Amino acid sequence: MNRIDELADRLESIVADLDELAFDRLREAVADGATERPVADKELAKARRAAEKAARHLRQIGEQSDPWV
Repeated sequence: MNRIDELADRLESIVADLDELAFDRLREAVADGATERPVADKELAKARRAAEKAARHLRQIGEQSDPWV
């Protein structure tokens, strides 16, 4: 596995961690009686999408046959 694939794997792990954190926050909000999404939920979703997009871009780079990448 090359360095680019390793970075993509790490980002995908971060995506999973962000999912878990977001669900934890939602569960806590529901348990506390909240009727709206937690404020941080929107920002966590943005961070998740950004990490997912970065991983996808790295995978595309890794698929290229350029030996200098």
